[in-house]
Amino acid sequence: MQTKKENSLQNGTGLIEFILQGLSDDPKLQVILFSIFLAIYIITLAGNLLIILLTLADPALHTPMYFFLRNLSFLEICYTSVNIPKMLDNLLSGNKSISFIGCAVQTYFTFFLGGSECFLLASMSYDRYIAICKPLHYPVLMSRKVYTSLAVASWLSGFFMSFGHTSMVFTLPFCASNVINHFFCDIPPLLKLACGDTSRIEIAVFAVAMVFISLPFILILLSYAGIIAAILRISSSAGRKKTFSTCSSHLIVVTLFFGSGCITYLKPNSTYSPNTDKYLSLFYTVVSPILNPVIYSLRNKEVNGALRRIFGRKWQPSVSKDYGIAL
Repeated sequence: MQTKKENSLQNGTGLIEFILQGLSDDPKLQVILFSIFLAIYIITLAGNLLIILLTLADPALHTPMYFFLRNLSFLEICYTSVNIPKMLDNLLSGNKSISFIGCAVQTYFTFFLGGSECFLLASMSYDRYIAICKPLHYPVLMSRKVYTSLAVASWLSGFFMSFGHTSMVFTLPFCASNVINHFFCDIPPLLKLACGDTSRIEIAVFAVAMVFISLPFILILLSYAGIIAAILRISSSAGRKKTFSTCSSHLIVVTLFFGSGCITYLKPNSTYSPNTDKYLSLFYTVVSPILNPVIYSLRNKEVNGALRRIFGRKWQPSVSKDYGIAL
């Protein structure tokens, strides 16, 4: 005899929750995964918060490049906070349910922040292009008004892109099953649970993703084409290396984020593999946010210099003028 909940699922009405299958059903492995992801979450929050505070505290970092980096770090804090806390709760409590509204909210903010990051990374590449290729015009072409407008446009683009994605998916009827083979509410596995023919919605979602992933990626490629051409015109190898080092950190972040994102959302639907996509999603939802502050701090001389100036001042012992004794 069917329960009321099962009938509501089959009729495509009255769905009140989904079940997130997660990464593993093994209790021992869940404990290990909980410890790993908790450590990653704490390090991600601390690292990105340090970047924000550092770029605010040091006047030498009050430049467009570090304004964008500050936006990126804040975005990463929000991005990881959308998915990881729910993942940790599922691993710790074993309760893998998420409400229908909660799932919609999680999907919206995942794509809102992910789309904003795409355009924010494109804005950062444009900043590097102007700095390297048009250094004399940099103060005008990258004025406060310009870089603020680029940041606002990046956030707004993600806002509108995610609204379209989420509304298209969550107005569909869901039936037969409410189990999502993922660790968060992602669109591809959600479409697999929808009733009837979803081919038009899949095409629309793919088209929106194509625009909002491909457009900033193309802008990044064009910026780096100009940057590489400018670097190749530099006669000395030391000069080429020094110039390229100013954008190498950004290039690594772009490769990590866009590489995993493009493989997940821009491949043909016929090649969709739930398990493969689930683990691939870890790169842009978990790995990339924790690597960003590490990459920018380890490979950036200005950030390292700011760390030494701030913490060096704080920890430097005071010296008595009369006796020369460290106090």
